[in-house]
Amino acid sequence: SIYEMFGNECCFSTGEILQVIGFKINKLIASICEDHEVSQFATKVELPLNFPGLYKVVADKTPYVSIEDITSKVSLGPTRLGHPCFSSPEAIKLATLTIKAGEQITFNSLEEVNGRMAVNCEVVRKNKAHSFTLPLSQEGKFYECEDDQIYTLKEIAEWKIPKSRKRIVKLASPLQTWDSSNPLPEDFAGCLLLTPVYEVQAVMQFRKDIVHLLSDLDIEVKDITDCYDISSFLQPLSLEDVFERTSKEFPMVAEIMEGPSGSPKPSNLLHKGREIVIYRKYQATRVLASEIRSDSPKRHFLIPSSYRGKFKRRPREFPTAYDLEIARSAKEELHVVATKAFDAFHEELSSVSVGDQFLVQQCQTSKVVRVGRKQLIDALACEQILSGTYKKVLLPMYMEGGFMEVIHDKKQYQLSEICKDFHLPFNVKVSVRDLSVEEDVLAAVPSLQLEEEITDSYLLVSSASRPLESWEIPVYRLDMLVHLLHKDVQTLAPPVTKTRVEEISEEQYYMLRRYENQTLHPPPRPPKKPT
Repeated sequence: SIYEMFGNECCFSTGEILQVIGFKINKLIASICEDHEVSQFATKVELPLNFPGLYKVVADKTPYVSIEDITSKVSLGPTRLGHPCFSSPEAIKLATLTIKAGEQITFNSLEEVNGRMAVNCEVVRKNKAHSFTLPLSQEGKFYECEDDQIYTLKEIAEWKIPKSRKRIVKLASPLQTWDSSNPLPEDFAGCLLLTPVYEVQAVMQFRKDIVHLLSDLDIEVKDITDCYDISSFLQPLSLEDVFERTSKEFPMVAEIMEGPSGSPKPSNLLHKGREIVIYRKYQATRVLASEIRSDSPKRHFLIPSSYRGKFKRRPREFPTAYDLEIARSAKEELHVVATKAFDAFHEELSSVSVGDQFLVQQCQTSKVVRVGRKQLIDALACEQILSGTYKKVLLPMYMEGGFMEVIHDKKQYQLSEICKDFHLPFNVKVSVRDLSVEEDVLAAVPSLQLEEEITDSYLLVSSASRPLESWEIPVYRLDMLVHLLHKDVQTLAPPVTKTRVEEISEEQYYMLRRYENQTLHPPPRPPKKPT
């Protein structure tokens, strides 16, 4: 039989043997819905997984009837994406604690407990996590909890669409760009009902291709797994699969079965059929930076520590006095000018006019009189710069003003110096471009905010035939499939490593920020102004 798949004809003969290596969502059929309800006349559009935008997941109102029902349909994994949350309308009594009715339960992982499969769970009470297990046999009604995070369509397809169910999502913010090829209406900001279309991934005997079969393909197959030697099939590995190998297995030689598409590649040699040497796996530090501009979209970058350009400081903006307290450092005095007026509610505290200049000192408690009674509040001690003199003042921490930093420092800094001597985020511009690369993409950006240092996973690879230089491949941002070759590596030491500034999409930017901060507690909120 001859089938057309992805614009290509593919022929399967009777008796052809395929090894199924996985299945995944290939695309999504989206129905535009009103108030989370779908009309039979609703417009349906086809969305690829790389369709732009960030989305919020609408909690499914249909309950699950047991823990096994949840684990058979919902994806669990090592990252926060694989930690779904549920609640039970009835209390659950366990040996060590009682789960209250309506309390949010986080499902973390599956494990065997006393010969039975169970789910590792936790509840958070007063900022303290309490861990416990629930057996798969536990019955009851379990409802999905509301999720305030934002996701890409690809993340939703991989983690947030339960098997045999559909998913309603809401666009978190309007799409930044729109043209006539966009299947959604212009200025669309509503909800979509997503119906997944699956594909089966398979390899054919003695062939290096990966066959993608849509799940609705009219073809009859028979399971012969128990009576067939699978050693004649290639074993495709994703970059994540390679990264999970032990360090002793490196270096290794691999052939690319499916090369990366879409975003810029670390090297032009990463194409199907190329042989590469994978020398080692490791974690590397990057500085996450964003272009400073009032309009959108902003560009986002990952800057390696090996970047050789130099930076000059740019002034920072601070919306509140509380932000001044966070930004001040022992290395230098923070000098700011007010960009917004503010009237203090207490005589003991200072009002601010546009153009007032201050040297920020420290946070301290201050006695104020409120409704005839004295009370202590937090205030920011500063020196106001007057003509030829200084005046000690106290600014309320709840002050919603506006301040612009005054820069006196004309020094040029290496990236490592900034990370060592200053608190991030930090505003800069490139003053001397990196001369070790042909094109320094950062040099064309008027100003940058260095936001935070992150740790990311990489593989170090080079061409097997011409190992003149090696590149760092990001494990979780590059879609590639390889199979390992039983060949000896000619040189165990990698050639000169070529690192580069990586420009990432808005979706990848939010993914990185979320993964990096998933174990951190949010910063304390600034004090509220008195009512």
